[in-house]
Amino acid sequence: GLLRSDSIPEVGEDAAATVGMAETLSEEEQDELRKELAKVEEEIQTLSQVLAAKEKHLAEIKRKLGINSLQELRQNITKSWQDVTSTTAYKRTSETLSQAGQKASAAFSSVGSVITKKFEDVRNSPTFKSFEEKVENLKSKVGGNKPAGGDFGEVLNSAANASATETIAEQTEEETH
Repeated sequence: GLLRSDSIPEVGEDAAATVGMAETLSEEEQDELRKELAKVEEEIQTLSQVLAAKEKHLAEIKRKLGINSLQELRQNITKSWQDVTSTTAYKRTSETLSQAGQKASAAFSSVGSVITKKFEDVRNSPTFKSFEEKVENLKSKVGGNKPAGGDFGEVLNSAANASATETIAEQTEEETH
């Protein structure tokens, strides 16, 4: 009958094998297979037409809903990304990278602590203290006994007071004229 245990040649298989197979079939079997072939080809054509009509209908619905290609692409990318992030390989890689980042962060923190400690050691060393004293002595010799300008806050207050004093003086002058 129609269902035989013989293998069906694949695309690209040796044509001689196909011809040999046709010779072993009876005339009646070949006619049956030709009819079945025509029927399957017709079904494929019908399905292709139905698919084309469905695709056209789909495009019309999307157009009416205002769904465009860019929105579809975004949805596809989002779905693909969700699919990727749910894979075991991604989860393992993410976990490994997270652990590596934590170890790197701890290492950098440790290095920062060591550097801070070294700066403190240098600052507390007798050599640095001696250098600091020499700078202070030089500063007092160059600047005299007056403070060397004070800190930033004092400078700002001084500038603000001077500006306010000038404004009051200008107002007083305008009132007297």
